[in-house]
Parts: sequence; structure tokens; C-alpha cells
Amino acid sequence: VPSPAAKLGQLADATPDTMTLHTKDAYRLFTGRPADEKAKLAPIPGGRRFAAVLKSIWHLSANDNPYADWILIRMYEGLLAIRASLGRVIAAREEAFDLLKRKGLALSVMASRSPKTVDLGFRSPYGYATADLIVEFDYYVRMIKTLIHKDRMSDEEGRVAIRIVGRDMRALFLEPIRWERHLLREELLPLSRGDFLPTADEKGRQRVRAAVALFGEVPRRVFTGAE
Repeated sequence: VPSPAAKLGQLADATPDTMTLHTKDAYRLFTGRPADEKAKLAPIPGGRRFAAVLKSIWHLSANDNPYADWILIRMYEGLLAIRASLGRVIAAREEAFDLLKRKGLALSVMASRSPKTVDLGFRSPYGYATADLIVEFDYYVRMIKTLIHKDRMSDEEGRVAIRIVGRDMRALFLEPIRWERHLLREELLPLSRGDFLPTADEKGRQRVRAAVALFGEVPRRVFTGAE
């Protein structure tokens, strides 16, 4: 007779996960931009594409692919670094708001009259880490535009502040696409740490040579699993 515990189903979301954005800057950064042949504009990958790419690479990591581990570590560190930088700026601005409030001037951070709510439904933790960064950027943009509107910052200063962070995020979103394109090729798809061993067959050694030529040597700490 099956135990009561055996009858328990898998965990699933009780309600859909969503992300609510107030600024066009953050929404565009999440959705990216498709290619426009007429205007001769190349596509710009957004956070959604970035999350999908990392999910594909995450599956390769389960196959003991050290290059998948390496790029996942790098991308996660990149996400955390940008988020930490945004957090420091936001905290400093909020402190300035608190100081004004103590003096008698209470300012609120502006919000959209009609924010956009996006369903997430990511299949990997990297998708949620990406959404976390997009939401933080959205609040950062709201903060900057509030400072401009309420005469605490010039238009030019505000545009530069938003543009610099947006540029860094787009550069991060672009980086793993090349890795995915090569690592998912039929020749490299089976790559694993076993290919680096002396007992590897010729095909395994060929995969290693191709990967090293494309991406360089895997750091030892990543290869051994220490990192």
C-alpha cells in the first residue's frame, strides 16, 4: 500500500509569477528589440532572451560541461555586480530623500499610471535572477526621473545615469549568446569533463581542442568544482 507521502504531487506555482514595470526603459531592456531589415537595425537581446540562453546552458551544466559552468558563474557574478551597484546608488538617493523629509520636504518616487505586468514562468533560477535585476533597474529609472522632475538633477545628468547602466546590462545580456551558439552545436554538445581525461577518445579530444580554441582554458577552480 503506498504511503500517504507517496501520493503527494510535485510542487508547482499556486499562482503565476509576474513582474510589474513602470518605465519604458526597463520594459525595453527586458523584451529587447527584434531585427528590422528595412531600417537595417540589428536585433538587441533583452533580459528575456538572456534568461532563455542561460537556461539552455544550465542544461549543459547538468551534463558536466565545464564551459557551461564557467559562463554561468560569470553571468551570475555579472548580474550580482550590476544589482549591487544599483542598490548602492538607490540607497544613497533614498537617504537624500529622508534628509529632505526631516527638513520638511517630503518627496515620493514617481510611478506609472498604467504599469505593465509581465508573466514570468521561468524554468531556471537564472531567469528569476534576471527579473530581479530588471525590477531593480526599473526602480532606479523611476528614482532618476523623479530627481529630474523635482529639480534635484539635470536632464543631461539623468540621461547619462540611465544610459550607462542600460549599456552595461545590454553588454551582459549579449555575452552568453555566442557561448550558447557554439556549445549547442552538434559537435560540441556532448562535451564533458570526461573529455579532458587521458582516457578520452579521439572525438572527446577534438571537442576539447575546439572548446579551448573558442573560449580559452577553463579556470582550474571551475574545472575542479571548487567554484
